[in-house]
Amino acid sequence: MAIPLAIVGPAALAGAAWFTAKTQLNYDFVLIRGLVGAHVMIAIRHKKEHVNLFYDLERHAADKKTANNEFLVYEEKSWTYKEVYDISLKYGTWLKTIYAVVPKEVVAMDFMNSPLFIFLWLGIWSIGATPAFINYNLTGDPLVHSVKSSTARILFVDPEVKTQFTREVVDTFASPKARDWKGPVEVVFLSPALEEAISSVQGVREPDESRKAGKLDIAILIFTSGTTGLPKPAVVSWQKCLLLTGFMPQWLGMKKSDRYYTCMPLYHSSAAILAFNTTLIRGSTLILGHRFSTQAFWTEVRKHKATIIQYVGETCRYLLAGPPQLDPITGKNLDLANDVRIAFGNGLRPDVWDRFKTRFGIETIGEFYGATEGVSATWNLSSNTFSSGAIGRNGSLSSLILNKQIALVEVDWSTEAPLRTAPHNFCQHVKTGEPGELLFKVDPKDIYTKFQGYFNNDAASQSKVLRDVLVKGDAYVRSGDVLRWDIEGRWWFCDRIGDTFRWKSENVSTAEVSEVLGTHPSIVEANVYGVEIPHHDGRAGCAAILFKGDVVDEGVLEGVAKHAVKGLPKYSVPTFLRVVTEHKTTGNNKQQKALLRNEGIDPARVSGERVFWLRGGRYVEFKEGHWEELRKGMVRL
Repeated sequence: MAIPLAIVGPAALAGAAWFTAKTQLNYDFVLIRGLVGAHVMIAIRHKKEHVNLFYDLERHAADKKTANNEFLVYEEKSWTYKEVYDISLKYGTWLKTIYAVVPKEVVAMDFMNSPLFIFLWLGIWSIGATPAFINYNLTGDPLVHSVKSSTARILFVDPEVKTQFTREVVDTFASPKARDWKGPVEVVFLSPALEEAISSVQGVREPDESRKAGKLDIAILIFTSGTTGLPKPAVVSWQKCLLLTGFMPQWLGMKKSDRYYTCMPLYHSSAAILAFNTTLIRGSTLILGHRFSTQAFWTEVRKHKATIIQYVGETCRYLLAGPPQLDPITGKNLDLANDVRIAFGNGLRPDVWDRFKTRFGIETIGEFYGATEGVSATWNLSSNTFSSGAIGRNGSLSSLILNKQIALVEVDWSTEAPLRTAPHNFCQHVKTGEPGELLFKVDPKDIYTKFQGYFNNDAASQSKVLRDVLVKGDAYVRSGDVLRWDIEGRWWFCDRIGDTFRWKSENVSTAEVSEVLGTHPSIVEANVYGVEIPHHDGRAGCAAILFKGDVVDEGVLEGVAKHAVKGLPKYSVPTFLRVVTEHKTTGNNKQQKALLRNEGIDPARVSGERVFWLRGGRYVEFKEGHWEELRKGMVRL
């Protein structure tokens, strides 16, 4: 019997819609199109020997349609593409004539966010040299080590961070052995007077030969956060810069008319590559904030009509915890009074995700997961609740491709390394939906093509590489993170290896505990870690908590205990709470655990902050006498 066309048509359309939704083909198309487009662009630019992003600035500055478009906005000032180009040439000429900087030479920069950072950076690129971005929060040995490991003979410094340069640091740089007996490091404070002098320089465009570089040559040196040791300079190749900045605009649907706001530090890859470089290659406008401030953030976003905002780490949690900003005249709540359509970044926690979107009226979240020195990344462009909280997302087609490039393997928590099993000593894939360490496949004969690692530190680079992982002769690069990849193609962050700890013979995910605690109405932020307890195996859970308001009374603590017990397995409920008065984060708003973990719960080492412990289902004050009882083995937890 023939089925009427009136029935077949809608049924076919419904079936096609179901298939498309189930396989996420539309999402895959955007993802794959962006990646293919980026790789094609890299191949073309590599052949032309135009991998340097200075050429993008020059292209926009030379085009009559874009030359006078706003490129950089900072506080009350703005600069067009043509203006930034001309200024960059001045800085490049100044660097070459005054300091004899040559192509591929490393030049160190220690700056806070400012137009000066960008002018100097582009000036360095204009003459084919390589910038090394120093974290402006560093002092003492970490500062000296970072500059020394960059091999730079010149360090340009923002006068605003001059106080970091103590007499001891300055003398160390002035020593002939500062660069392993190759001479001192010249420290130059870029004062307003010096800026004025540079502005009078006649900028000269260096020939293309000066900027000649291969796609695997170094574009920037960007340092690790140093939370587990001294910072290491990660190699950011031109290939990585172009791949990310070529992919991002297509994936985000970024327009030339977009106004991209970031106040994340430019010394880190998130703001440097995924904000500044992306804006540059697209020809859009960058609105640069001096530094993150919950009070200034939305004021600047509204003032400069930003359409894209960048977040990192706990940024969105801090903004969500802040009070509504009111119009001083009408008293109107301004939370929704913005032009933002996309919030992009990494580290947006699942417990914050939808609340942040709703409160500030943001249509789309663009979340990514990756590391500066990493091989690849995951991406989640989310405009509904299907992938809220996920750090990545793949449809059926991209999942097939990705399966050949990554492995999610079981972890041996006693060694904090992938588990190897007899008889071949290979690693084991985890089942779909189960947690495992993410590994990235590389060519065992040429690891450098995908993984450039750390500058002048082969030992550190090789420590990230595993061989004979799934079959004899293969090679993978460790992420150091435990993730889950569910049956719907969504990626979920579980924990950083080293943060997960063992307690009561179980693995406790600090990320999971933080997420649950973070939904309690009295908690602004919970930073969870494991602490060693005398006469106990493993580590007990401790949460450093920033509460709303100044009063932490018995009722609040009782509510937190009930909330934790209800939302967590028994072994994951924090045994201790440490009440803190400020965020302990990196410059990129990522939680710091190392110092807190090392201080533990000893009342003599917690800086006078109050500690509570879980007794009989309630958190009660933990005092010196209690510590002594634990230390002597008189109490079991």
